[in-house]
Amino acid sequence: MSEPVLIARGLCKSFSQGPDRVDVLRGVDLTVNPGERVAVIGRSGSGKSTLLHLLAGLDDPDSGEVLVGGERMTGASPATRARLRNRLMGFVYQMHHLLPEFSALENAAMPLRLRGVDAATARERARAVLESVGLGERLAHRPMALSGGERQRVAVARALVGAPLVVLADEPTGNLDRDNAEQVFRLMCELSDAEGVGFVIVTHDEGLLDQVHRVVKLVDGRVQ
Repeated sequence: MSEPVLIARGLCKSFSQGPDRVDVLRGVDLTVNPGERVAVIGRSGSGKSTLLHLLAGLDDPDSGEVLVGGERMTGASPATRARLRNRLMGFVYQMHHLLPEFSALENAAMPLRLRGVDAATARERARAVLESVGLGERLAHRPMALSGGERQRVAVARALVGAPLVVLADEPTGNLDRDNAEQVFRLMCELSDAEGVGFVIVTHDEGLLDQVHRVVKLVDGRVQ
């Protein structure tokens, strides 16, 4: 069996709230294998976004550790975390966060350009990924000329352009209508199967859960 693409062990995280200390995560374990889609659900305030921040190395846990592709994210230097995020991880958010002054092709190529890949190679890879998400005829369009569903498909292409091991998706269909939400989610699943990319997907939409391999429910900071 292939090694896990993501391992989280014993993640604990607390925050100060006035004079009080609030325990948000209380010993969360999570393992994601190549091509596996894991949905994270839970009520508002259950720690879903905090968990994603820790998995991405955007914050450190009070205790526990995160490994991506066998490399330790927790406690690593900012430069090492940035390198791991760029080379091993992809991200899809509720808001597409596309740069309005750039075309779909340029937006999708951005992670490779940040990696130092030459412009021609980055554009060719971005073109191929955009074609795979059905946007081969929209390469030159800027975000304002795209529909909401198309923008989110560009965001998915951007997440996958660097051939990551795992993609973290935070409410990726939260701003879409039902039809577009189902299309984007199905697309993510198809690409996960085709590319062998692991997905961790935070979602409130339980109607989409039949398309994932495993559902993790956070209750009071713990996996139920």
